Amino acid sequence: MVSHKKTRCLLCVTAAGLLCFEFPALAQSGASANLPDAPAARLLALNAATEAGSAVPTQASQAPAVGQTSSSANPQPRLTRDDAEKMAIKSNPQVSVSHLLALAQHQVVRETRSANLPTATASLTAMDAENASRISAGSLTASRLFEHAGAGANLTQLITDFGRTRNLVAYSKLQEKAQSASALATEEDIIIATDQAFYNALQAQALLQVAEQNVATRQTTDTQVSEMTKNKLRSILDLSFADVNLSQAKLLLLDAQNNADSTMAALDAVLGLDHQVIYSLVDDSAASQPPPPDAEQLIQLGLQQRPDLQALNFDQQAAIKYSHAQRDQLFPTISAIGTVGSVPIRPDQYFTSNWWGAVGVNVNVPVFNGFLFTAEAKEATIRARATAEQSRNLRDGIVRDVRTAWLAANTAYQRVTVSAQLLEEANLALKLAETRYKMGLSSIVELSQAQYQQTDAAIGNTDAEYQYRLALATLNYQIGTTP
Repeated sequence: MVSHKKTRCLLCVTAAGLLCFEFPALAQSGASANLPDAPAARLLALNAATEAGSAVPTQASQAPAVGQTSSSANPQPRLTRDDAEKMAIKSNPQVSVSHLLALAQHQVVRETRSANLPTATASLTAMDAENASRISAGSLTASRLFEHAGAGANLTQLITDFGRTRNLVAYSKLQEKAQSASALATEEDIIIATDQAFYNALQAQALLQVAEQNVATRQTTDTQVSEMTKNKLRSILDLSFADVNLSQAKLLLLDAQNNADSTMAALDAVLGLDHQVIYSLVDDSAASQPPPPDAEQLIQLGLQQRPDLQALNFDQQAAIKYSHAQRDQLFPTISAIGTVGSVPIRPDQYFTSNWWGAVGVNVNVPVFNGFLFTAEAKEATIRARATAEQSRNLRDGIVRDVRTAWLAANTAYQRVTVSAQLLEEANLALKLAETRYKMGLSSIVELSQAQYQQTDAAIGNTDAEYQYRLALATLNYQIGTTP
């Protein structure tokens, strides 16, 4: 994140500047300053800042710490990762859209299947004709201009179209399955986005606590060095270095506060909130476990479980069915037709019965339409092949993504161990530097460098912890396994 890079740059620039100065240590054996403890390794409690406030007050210490807010008046709601995932699935509009599209596709299946069911219509007709005229213009068929009133019904039933409707129904059902799989893929996309936003916000809050503790520690050091300078126990140079360290710690705190606010805003957006809510994130993750040892087994799980691949496979099968349906347009269509009705009011001189009825069979044979059906069948076949190639391309991408995620998880797990060792060494180096400074065997340059190295190690260790959890979440996403 941007704040981490700025923090590392500040540390490097300061360390390089300090190493340019070499001066003798001020051997003041009678001045053994009680320096504050270094920040804790990972999640640092805010009560240390309260303890630091008990030092001798100065103009800088009386002002509130940069970015410090009061949360006692308005307690923040607690939020775990599981709760965040459930809230995102329930409230995120992308999930709602995918589910609605799946419901709409189910109605398409019913629309296509209706071609196999009979079609019935009812009609009521009443007409007042001029002298029972049978002549009209604009038509080659016999006119029905009789004075009459009647009612009837027509029934049409498809007997066979030699598989076209059956293939269209199968095509619609496969499209419905593909849309359902896409809805599940959307849920998993939202889950991984929620995990990323949650861990980023949790990491930002942890780094904010490190920055707050760092400001409190530097403030206490600055206060103590100021008092010793007034008593002629330390030089003005020591006080200048302490002031510089305090200012840089405040800059680090500003970046950490901005990063915490921005990551919380990103989390609110994933949760489907249209307003800002500051959560107190709860880290309910278990101890870090190593990633699975076999990448090939994970690749096979990904090929079996990834919902986006399942959706594309259903699309491919649907495209094949649709190409068959387009080819079946070249076959005849056979339908049964029936009609029945009654004419209680009619001209008796022409009609003796008050009802009519008929049953027939209609056969439509396509003869020639400019090769339209042939071109549509060829187009559908080519599109089915293209969908098959898209499915193959996604399979290759899944193999690559799973292997890459597995390698990233292994590297992140190793970084956790190395960063923990680095933090332990930095803590030891800081203790030695504090002891040497108390005994007057070193200057504040050595102490400042040790403090910066310890702060950088604490930030790196916190970063490694949450990056590994995020790497595991990404690996689960790539193999299609929801947490």
